Amino acid sequence: MCSETRPRHFSVVSIPDEPTKFVQLPSISDLVTLFTAFLLKELQPGARYIRFRSNKDTPVATFPSTSRAKPAIARRTQVVWASFIAAMSIAIGLLSLDSRSMTTRGFPLTNLRDLDEVNAAGHDSLFDLATPLDKKRWTGIVIHHLGAAFGTPETVHRQHLGFGYQGLGYHFLIGNGNGLADGEVHAGYRWDYQLPGAHVIGPEGDLHNGHSIGICLVGNGDRRPFSDQQMAQLIRLVQRLQQELGIPSTSIRLHGDLAPGINSPGRYFEYSRLAEQLLNVAR
Repeated sequence: MCSETRPRHFSVVSIPDEPTKFVQLPSISDLVTLFTAFLLKELQPGARYIRFRSNKDTPVATFPSTSRAKPAIARRTQVVWASFIAAMSIAIGLLSLDSRSMTTRGFPLTNLRDLDEVNAAGHDSLFDLATPLDKKRWTGIVIHHLGAAFGTPETVHRQHLGFGYQGLGYHFLIGNGNGLADGEVHAGYRWDYQLPGAHVIGPEGDLHNGHSIGICLVGNGDRRPFSDQQMAQLIRLVQRLQQELGIPSTSIRLHGDLAPGINSPGRYFEYSRLAEQLLNVAR
């Protein structure tokens, strides 16, 4: 298998209170029209059902029944049903908005600096997180490729929802200029909130997802090499994570090393270029 596809034998780490899919909402005009129909008693005897015309802004059209007319719906029943519909619509809307907002969590690292520059400045935006950095959790780093030439946080987020994950499974994405800018690093919501990843499959998938940081290069490393900017940013990012978290070079792994049948980040990935610049640190 040459690309990152839907994993087999993968156990998704449960994250409480997160929606798992997008919800298609009724239009506002539909809800308003239906609500008005109930309150104004437009469901009259002989009207079996209602239909919305192609123009959503037009009033409700009712059609006479060909069978025996039903008695008018009591006003109290109309109010109860209208209230129920309104409450459900609001609840669905809140869930949908929260699901869509997941792609905007996290932050771009467009000015990822070299390690010596960060040390001189004494400040590193990589670790300005929504929740405190959990140094005890992170013991390794796993490097992936996306397996596709185009990718943004939003598109990968939607793809991973389709896989059954709870949104973007990687902690970081590094762009290739096709979607994300070349070398642009996006820190996903799982990094910002210090949550387990959803990026490693295989018998030890749960262990690595819980304790390894997932970094994904946009592109397909089985078809062409990654850009110089991508590799430079990857090296900077790995070095800074190593230094801050005490991750040794032996714990920097490729996804293909951990998952049988997966060749990621691909045969054109310059592992020697990365390996020669890894830090010699210890936990």
